Amino acid sequence: MEIRKLRNEEFEDSLSLSEYAFQYKVSGEDRVRAREKFKPDQIWGLFEGDGIGAQLTLLPLQACIQGRPVSMGGIAGVATWPENRRQGYVAHLLTHALKTMNENGQTLSFLHPFLIPFYRKFGWEIYCEYKKYTIPVGKFPQKTEIQGTVKRGTPDIAVFQQLYNTFAMRYNGTLLRTEQWWKERVLDEDTHRGVFYSEQGEPEGYVLYKIVNQELIIDEFIYVNELARQGLWTFLANHDSMLTAAQLKLVPADDILPFLLPDPRIAQENYPYFMARIVNAKAFVENMTFNVPEGDRERLLYIEDKHASWNNGLWRWNVSEQGEATFTQIQGERSEADLECSIGTLTVLLMGYKRPHQAARYGQLSGTAEATAWLEALIPQAETALFDFF
Repeated sequence: MEIRKLRNEEFEDSLSLSEYAFQYKVSGEDRVRAREKFKPDQIWGLFEGDGIGAQLTLLPLQACIQGRPVSMGGIAGVATWPENRRQGYVAHLLTHALKTMNENGQTLSFLHPFLIPFYRKFGWEIYCEYKKYTIPVGKFPQKTEIQGTVKRGTPDIAVFQQLYNTFAMRYNGTLLRTEQWWKERVLDEDTHRGVFYSEQGEPEGYVLYKIVNQELIIDEFIYVNELARQGLWTFLANHDSMLTAAQLKLVPADDILPFLLPDPRIAQENYPYFMARIVNAKAFVENMTFNVPEGDRERLLYIEDKHASWNNGLWRWNVSEQGEATFTQIQGERSEADLECSIGTLTVLLMGYKRPHQAARYGQLSGTAEATAWLEALIPQAETALFDFF
């Protein structure tokens, strides 16, 4: 068995595996473009005998945590042939990917799971969810007189980037997009674009949307203030003669649009989305800023991490008067810990998706009531979101 990066000449083998595993076909010009975009240095393959037995893509990305960029390894395209399944091939690749990310300084990893229980075994855990709304045209937000204008068209990517960054920094777990990401993953040719400008000519929000079978499909709705939100909705509501309904996708979990509607009774879905995993606990914790708890500023935490030995064990967690953490691995028994959890639980607690008191109540965090209260006070309140897919 050999695990290595793919080579240029292995494009066809790699694409054939992806086509089979994900049940799609790439032909003609699309296949030529796929060949041009092929990045073998980002794809790890497991070889045993002839050809690729399994593969995954490891993307070098950055995520936003507490308004700061964190190096993140995005795992995508995990695939194996059916005759190779249940033989541990993907497990070997994931373990190898963790080691690689750790060596590369990627302290965090995201993936979109084909099966959540499978990836939970390796330490990834759901860290965000999104809402999806379907709003009949008769229940659209009310049109208002807006001081500002919405312009359709294609402004410079820098305009989108500025607005997206301002909005995305409110959340933990959003992706920091590059110009290439915008061009290849966000702004496709079929998407209409509307940007809200204030009376002073400043861009303050945008909407990316399509109109399909008399439905408004809103892919992204970004605003930096309430005026922009109302202005964009008034612009969309002016399409009412063309539409029967609107669908909003990838809406952050803390969104309250239904409450703001004249009639809030619309179809709503909540969908668990991406999974996250701390790759290097020491680096991740020490990069965060914490609330300063009253009294003792130190506790012992035991982390269970079966697939990243550098995280597994007993840690001394100390927080300074400035909220800076020192996270030191020490020798000791599990029984000495004030708190105990898995690497997956620690991930969602630090990102803000769940709170320590919730994790303790349902058996995901063990420890004394005092220590749990200490951790509850320590971790700042936060919301999580992700507007992308890979």
